[in-house]
Amino acid sequence: MITKADISKLVAGVGTKDQYKKQLNRVKAAGLDTSCIEAAVTGVMKNLPKASAGSLVVYGDPQSGKTEMMICLTAKLLDEGNNTIIHLMTDSVDLLRQSLDRFKDAGLAPAPRSSSDLANSALVPGHKAVLFCKKNAKDLTKLIKELKKAGPVIVMDDEADYATPNAKVNKNEKTKINDLVSQLLGDDGSYIGVTATPARLNLNNTFNNKPEKWVHFPSHPAYTGQDAFFPVNKKPEYRLTQIESGGSPDDAKEAFARFLVSVAYLNTQATKKGEKEQNYTFLVHTSGKTEDHKVDRDTIETARAALVSQKGKAFNSIVEIVHNQAAKLYPKANALELTKYVVENASRSAFVVLNSKRDRIVAGDKPTEPTCPFTVIIGGNIVSRGVTFPNLLSMYFTRNVKTKMQQDTYIQRARMFGARGKYLKHFELTIPRGLYTDWHRCFVFHRLALEAIKNDKVSPVWLGDPRISIAASSSIDRGTVDLSKGEMSFPMFDLPDASKLDAVVRSNPESLETLRKLRKAVKDALPSFLISYLEADLKRRPGTLAIHESTPIDGYKDEEVKEKIARKKGFMGKSQLETGKFPKAIHHVKIFYNGKGKARVFYKNLGSVQFVKNVKNKG
Repeated sequence: MITKADISKLVAGVGTKDQYKKQLNRVKAAGLDTSCIEAAVTGVMKNLPKASAGSLVVYGDPQSGKTEMMICLTAKLLDEGNNTIIHLMTDSVDLLRQSLDRFKDAGLAPAPRSSSDLANSALVPGHKAVLFCKKNAKDLTKLIKELKKAGPVIVMDDEADYATPNAKVNKNEKTKINDLVSQLLGDDGSYIGVTATPARLNLNNTFNNKPEKWVHFPSHPAYTGQDAFFPVNKKPEYRLTQIESGGSPDDAKEAFARFLVSVAYLNTQATKKGEKEQNYTFLVHTSGKTEDHKVDRDTIETARAALVSQKGKAFNSIVEIVHNQAAKLYPKANALELTKYVVENASRSAFVVLNSKRDRIVAGDKPTEPTCPFTVIIGGNIVSRGVTFPNLLSMYFTRNVKTKMQQDTYIQRARMFGARGKYLKHFELTIPRGLYTDWHRCFVFHRLALEAIKNDKVSPVWLGDPRISIAASSSIDRGTVDLSKGEMSFPMFDLPDASKLDAVVRSNPESLETLRKLRKAVKDALPSFLISYLEADLKRRPGTLAIHESTPIDGYKDEEVKEKIARKKGFMGKSQLETGKFPKAIHHVKIFYNGKGKARVFYKNLGSVQFVKNVKNKG
């Protein structure tokens, strides 16, 4: 018979310890690198206790493995004695299901569950729970009621810049979701926003987050992202097919044929090596209109049906397209062999329309995972954020931007990012020319901003232009944000003797090679990406670069300005720009230094680029 003492010992010995270590071991066992995860988790655990109002932001590249990081961070938070951890998802059943499944498969204890599973069984203090909740008013209201007695909560907000920021910040009101998340946090909760696009959170002052407490989640070694898909000054390593605005049925049919051929090549090569065939995805990203889904689906399904029928004019036509594409894409391979694979396996295909409830049910619990060699997924807004597409091989992007491209939205739409390295040269993006140009510039601006804050997070500067907006204007707190800030600075560096760098500048102050020499001397204090950006722009607008000799700032009375070499109004005024000496200059680069041997590189753009900065005082 078990005694009370035995029960006490049993209870004392029961517990889930070292979950963080177990999760890291799980990731390593899968052959994946954990250094990026460990860096982010360490940063959060260090900064969260010091963060203003218990609020911080974790930012990293799109599709860079943030879900694994959040699983490991959840484990660490549980190890540290936090009982109630809530994961907020965008209002998508597919995304919630995908994330919840991954958390469950990781073996966390307590087992993660949907907030709807609480079923009015309100949590009490001491009860551990890992809950998932969609960011909609109905689900959040129920969750708040059920957590009244649960004690302090930690809210981990995935895609934090979506729905959570207060879009009524300039009206002295709160949007519904922002207000409900605030209620969920209460007076003693902690907020961790996770996103690839932190600008909106900064410019909105969401939950009073402070950039100096932000945590960077670095990308893993196998990641293929901006540098691969939007390279500066080099040709893409993947297949980029640019079409006219909006696309046409013929464009869709040919893009589908190229996908079929690519799958045929990869799988025939795998079979020859004794390896297993793989299932791949062709993602069709349309507008949010159902009729647009129907047009693309009808075109692709008609082509697929013709292949399956193996007879008639439609069959002959699509076979000819497939054969021609095979000969073009893989001239060293046997085009007839690849075409034969496509015809023989045409029936091994699946179609999923993510914006349709009917098709979601047909697709099963994991609609984004390819179940056949030829899997086609069609969707609009629902595929724009958070959802991961394993083995995505082709993306047909028909969506157009009628007015301004919103930077955070389009950065999130880069669903092709991820671990695509094994088949990157076979990957294809089919996209309207103008849209690709704007999208490319959107990522260049985003990278420049992130480079600027990497080692100096106090006052991030975000970039936009007449075609690209940084964030929704309603979410920008006009009480604290300077919309006319025209310069950005980079990390501080040691400068014992300014005259040596000035000599380099004087040799050729309008040459990009001079800038490269300066970078060699100051290293990361002058980001390589700025040089890449300038190199690309100077090809379009030659003779518009001005590199100025350095200037001391000891004349400023404010000691903090001199100490940090940072000033709200900036340093580069009319006299510093030397317009008489550089009348054609648009891009200005200049070093400012203090009397303590410290300096910073500053960059100012006099063109149409807009610099936006939150000038709210730290607190």
